[in-house]
Amino acid sequence: MNKFIIGIDLGGTNIKAAIFNLDLQLMVEIRSPTQAHKGPVHVINNIKQVIEDMLERLNITGESIYCMGLGIPGLLDPKQGISFFSPNFPGWENIHVVNELNKQFAFPIFIDNDVRVNLYGEWRFGAGLNIKNLILITLGTGLGSGIVVDGKVLYGATSSAGEIGHMNMYREGRPCKCGSSGCLGRYVSANGMVNTFIKKLNDGRKSIVEEWINHDNNNIQASMISEAYDLKDDLSIEVMHETGQILGFGLANVINLFNPEIIIVGGGMSYAADRLLNTVRETIRNHSLKISSQVCKVVQAKLGDCGGMIGAAVYAKDRLEA
Repeated sequence: MNKFIIGIDLGGTNIKAAIFNLDLQLMVEIRSPTQAHKGPVHVINNIKQVIEDMLERLNITGESIYCMGLGIPGLLDPKQGISFFSPNFPGWENIHVVNELNKQFAFPIFIDNDVRVNLYGEWRFGAGLNIKNLILITLGTGLGSGIVVDGKVLYGATSSAGEIGHMNMYREGRPCKCGSSGCLGRYVSANGMVNTFIKKLNDGRKSIVEEWINHDNNNIQASMISEAYDLKDDLSIEVMHETGQILGFGLANVINLFNPEIIIVGGGMSYAADRLLNTVRETIRNHSLKISSQVCKVVQAKLGDCGGMIGAAVYAKDRLEA
């Protein structure tokens, strides 16, 4: 009997799911709304339905599944299979995800943080291939990260290692959901850059973006700042460079701490590409240890939004075979 691996990336908006063969070649892929606002029971049921739909499309049963990996945002215990807390998932506390899924499926199931499963994907099949010291950051609504040192993924005492987004950049800065303030993620995520842009508009600055959103700041998106940047909009260029500089300072600290060979930038903000990353690289060159910064490249992720599905499958296979 042929065996297959399921990889699922649970997002606040969509469940991205795929089945791969044992060589990690894609067999089928499904994307379905998460509907997180309907609560954890509904989300778990949606995951179950996505799995059933994929099995049906391939005309196989659960007996053909070697194992399954699932990436979940937030804090969790990968060994116990429990998700403690997930931001943007109402009522999501202390959910024993593996037990819930095992009520319907008998194959081995492993969970990990969504950014770490993206890390596994980029490490094995993307921009981090064959590299033993690397860091992946994802820039979306927040800033997530995963770290590999000497060929091993760092987890820490509570599986929380690598919370670069909560590195304090300003003693009294923007409040953060973590309970602190001035966290790096509050400035360099998509939301952070938009908030910087809006603050400058409120201070009387002008931008062509205002015409695009009919002067309703609630409609501003990070992608618009990139578009306006290309049209030589002064405010967009200033905000992009300011965001890149803050991120560069944060990553300079990270380079000094972990001495990576490469930093991979993923998430929606990564599509800003060199508009953002050129300033990041310049700031790193000027503010991190010279020898460390000279060997570290800052690059865009290669797998896009497929990295989580691929990485979840890789992670599950590794866990099972370990």
